[in-house]
Amino acid sequence: MRDVLVRGTSGDGRAVRSRVRSGHGRQRTRLLAALALVATALLPAAALQPAPANAADGGTFTVALTNEVDSFNPFLGIEATSFEMWALMYDYLIGYSMKDMSPTPALATEWDTSDDGLTWTFHMRDDVTWSDGEPLTANDVAYTYNRVLDGGPEAATWSSYLVGVQKIEATDDTTVVLTLKKPNAVLPLLPIPIVPEHVWKDVSEKAVKSYANEPKDGTVVGSGPFRLVEGTAGGSTYRFEANPDYWKGAPHVDEVVYRVYKSEDPAVQALVKGEVDFVEGISALQVKSLQGKEGITAQNGDSPGFDEIAFNTGSVDLDTGKPIGDPNPAVLDPKFRFALNFAIDRDQLIRTVYQGAGQPGATIIPPAYPEYQWTSDDPDAFAYNPEKAAQLLDEAGYVVGSDGKRTMPDGSPIGTLRLAARSDSETSLDVMNYFKEWLADLDIDSKVETYESSKLTDVILEGTFDTFEWGWYVEPDPDSMLSYLTCGQRGNWSDSWYCNDAYDELYQSQHVEMDDAKRADDVKQMQALLYDDAPYLVTAYSSIGEAFRSDRFACFQPQPDPGGIWLIQYGSQNYLNLRPAADAGDCDGLPDAVGAVDSSGNGGTPGTKGSDDGGGSGAMIGVGVLAGLAVVVGGIALVRRRATADDRE
Repeated sequence: MRDVLVRGTSGDGRAVRSRVRSGHGRQRTRLLAALALVATALLPAAALQPAPANAADGGTFTVALTNEVDSFNPFLGIEATSFEMWALMYDYLIGYSMKDMSPTPALATEWDTSDDGLTWTFHMRDDVTWSDGEPLTANDVAYTYNRVLDGGPEAATWSSYLVGVQKIEATDDTTVVLTLKKPNAVLPLLPIPIVPEHVWKDVSEKAVKSYANEPKDGTVVGSGPFRLVEGTAGGSTYRFEANPDYWKGAPHVDEVVYRVYKSEDPAVQALVKGEVDFVEGISALQVKSLQGKEGITAQNGDSPGFDEIAFNTGSVDLDTGKPIGDPNPAVLDPKFRFALNFAIDRDQLIRTVYQGAGQPGATIIPPAYPEYQWTSDDPDAFAYNPEKAAQLLDEAGYVVGSDGKRTMPDGSPIGTLRLAARSDSETSLDVMNYFKEWLADLDIDSKVETYESSKLTDVILEGTFDTFEWGWYVEPDPDSMLSYLTCGQRGNWSDSWYCNDAYDELYQSQHVEMDDAKRADDVKQMQALLYDDAPYLVTAYSSIGEAFRSDRFACFQPQPDPGGIWLIQYGSQNYLNLRPAADAGDCDGLPDAVGAVDSSGNGGTPGTKGSDDGGGSGAMIGVGVLAGLAVVVGGIALVRRRATADDRE
């Protein structure tokens, strides 16, 4: 999920794109993949190489990823991996709790709002410094937010959080005041990385579009728990050194290194060999093969994201309004798209492609957020029903011609639909191969075309596609995800080019609605519109496969807690929690963290002895747990979950 356009990695990967596109590549369940997993499962315990853990002094924590960083510039990136690394580099005014991702103090220690909701005042810490020694003050926060508010390139990713904000000012070094012209139901959530004014003031609006913010540009000045010292976007290795002066306390490891692998198998083998300490975004079969191995703990953690098949609903030149790209005319018709909803066997996708680790998809708001999720009165609204799909196509004029192929309503050939799959995601490829078969059952020709995630983003913006498969992470508040389908996001975060004035009106309404029930009703109406117009056919709510060397490191707290994931979270807390297993203790008061040792000296849940329960509740159990999590913050009812990084990321 999840990749903003931002896509991040999902359980497969897809966010936060804050949006974060999801998209870890799941391993296919074909014979060769199964044989490879069996071979891994049969490796003797002695084959596991614990590797000398530089545990005494913290050492290096190495993470295997299957998705690259697309930008270290927090105003440009869209991949979930990019969001993860910004959290190491920068601080945020407001944080997310580990329990349920509700707003918590970060740079701001407290905040208050006026009775009419038009003035928000944030009171900040006074002991935070940038890595070059300069103090971090309210001026840096106001500067960062004003770059977004000014409507330049920075606004594409972050403007939805500041809708309605009229003025942002630092009234003193520790106070930031937001003045609004209309209420903003999303506040106080503000997941925008705070950048140093004394550095970024020299990066113009024009220059920001190409500003890499990498060590090659000079010192990357940040305030976060780690400092980027090596790596370039699209590269294979990224290295971060611990910030010994971090205001929350120095990390327990000396550095964090990320290594990018082209697929899951070599990443998992690197974990088994002791070459890496953590692997993220692996398949359910990979998780099963690793569970129970001495020195390794693995789980399927719940993620708040979804995967979808998306359509080109009408790519246009935003200046002239004229069509661009070359979408097949059929996909421009909502009746055609809606009919294909019934051509997708979601249960089969979960069984085969997702290996049982997930749930059939429905709408863009996952079941983790029950207050906001729309459910149809029709129990078969998302059922696999090829006969109904054929009937709806006939009724819309897409009848079968004399050559046995469906035609356009005017009798011309539909031609061959292009099904874009991400080459760096096995899941994406498998889903589109199934989709091709289901389209053939409806007498529609199609072909699967593969692209690297970064290239697919370009194809989407050019409008040179018919359909593609990807995913998103959905944040605790649904506003950001809802915004990606508004008319104003075309050419930015929108990837389906969807535009519906009625949807936009409801988006504006829910954004300012301070009554929880009324807001939820608006959000549900928006999903009902999306169901009928079908810019997305949501295929799955997936989980995230993760594993780590529990003989070397400990103190991973799931987010949400319990049942959630260990990395690619909202925030950087686990990078501060983690430490050598030998030094775990009670994980600084987190007795239920993975690898914590209780007062009797026994391992926590799960311990570092090689848990055979996989740690984590698993996808099917966890969604139920998450559905029960709700917290009211600032008058907004929030529920919690996450999405991926296989891409979109």
